[in-house]
Amino acid sequence: MTDWAIHGQEIGNCNCNPGCPCQFSQLPTDGTCEALLTYRIDKGHYGNVQLDGLFAAVIYKWPGPVHEGGGQMQMIIDERATAEQRAALEAIMTGEDTDEFATMFSVFSLMSPTKHETLSAAISLDYDAESGTGQAQVGGYAETKVQPIPNIVSGDPHFVSIALPKGFEFSEATMACGSTQTRNAAISLEKNSGTHAHIAELHLTGKGVERAA
Repeated sequence: MTDWAIHGQEIGNCNCNPGCPCQFSQLPTDGTCEALLTYRIDKGHYGNVQLDGLFAAVIYKWPGPVHEGGGQMQMIIDERATAEQRAALEAIMTGEDTDEFATMFSVFSLMSPTKHETLSAAISLDYDAESGTGQAQVGGYAETKVQPIPNIVSGDPHFVSIALPKGFEFSEATMACGSTQTRNAAISLEKNSGTHAHIAELHLTGKGVERAA
């Protein structure tokens, strides 16, 4: 198994209500799941291939809950990546060299038998923790915008975080409200407007999420 690790930040947006029932091992809000996950790799490697400073994203869509499978996925990789870096990121994001079910890459890939051609694009990710606003831009293919969940009475920013001590994606994440638009990709997301989003610091290896000592 090739040794790999990724440390960085993720912005994710799916079609569930803010908070996302999946995080609590419940069925998705409307019974289906579709999402865009965008990653900034601050420090990373796959074997001897360095991944520092690269970005990547994946569009996912399932006809039902993720665990029932039948989904599809399409990866978009930083256009600055070399052929070796691109191959490394594809391997990581399809669950290769990963203990089964140890990361979301493994789970989501296993549940997505339809894998569309990998795309290349300029990708950026920006998030301001103080205001709770941010954006992920995936070339001309997709864009996610996030903001704090609005208070149901006043509309004021409502800040929420959750911890997942045994999660396969993150140990802790900030919950948010997000919207995603897709275009020119093989997968079209149609339900992601004012829905669940999260911002997380990623610490992943082929063994799973690295936990704080």
